[in-house]
Amino acid sequence: MVTDPDDPVVSGAVNLRDVGGLPAGAAVTRHGVLFRSGNLAQLDEHGTAALGGLGLRRVIDLRADDEVAHAPSRIDGLEIVTQRVPLFLGSVESFFADDISLDEMYRQLVDDSSAGVVDVVRGIVTDQPVLVHCTVGKDRTGVTVALTLAAAGVDLDAVVADYARTEGLLPEWRNRRVVQLLRAMHPEATHLEDLATRSPAPVMQALLDDVTARFGSPADYLRAHGFADDEIAELRRVLLRPL
Repeated sequence: MVTDPDDPVVSGAVNLRDVGGLPAGAAVTRHGVLFRSGNLAQLDEHGTAALGGLGLRRVIDLRADDEVAHAPSRIDGLEIVTQRVPLFLGSVESFFADDISLDEMYRQLVDDSSAGVVDVVRGIVTDQPVLVHCTVGKDRTGVTVALTLAAAGVDLDAVVADYARTEGLLPEWRNRRVVQLLRAMHPEATHLEDLATRSPAPVMQALLDDVTARFGSPADYLRAHGFADDEIAELRRVLLRPL
């Protein structure tokens, strides 16, 4: 697992990082504004305190009801608004059972959960600092954060690289255990390891290219689903600082 010394240290949190410092033309993303991670169910006392030390005002949880019930966030005692935006219309299990590719999953997410994606971006604009998370912080979080950053004007190479970082931040022991469990249930699945453990840069590049081809740009994708021009301007003001 490869970590960055600038990533926050929150014991029990997986794949938690600040998206500050990404290039955006003549600007850069602000530190301490937008964080992303996997679930918060394994935080210990020190981890909860460290999370509180980030000054978060809002946590946006992209998980389905059954995931939340199985692994509730350990943030009791923190004065944080929790915004629930379940993004998958089907269950997580269904993606493994149907053996779809990451490309297919992401296309379904942007097409079928567009209202949810807009709700997430509105939540980011409403309160900062803000943390967006799902179970692993790879797919739902990866897609929504990528669209948010791209719509704000972050260089697309940097958006893709931020998404791709996840693969190196997932603990090897976790990957082995998850793949073993899933393989026992779906022995013939072709895309299982990609779905469970990988975040390949070409997959996110293809998604952003597809969104641009169909809508004009990631910002235009948000506009097409109800995000207003003044909200786009506010997103850029919130996330970016001039160099």
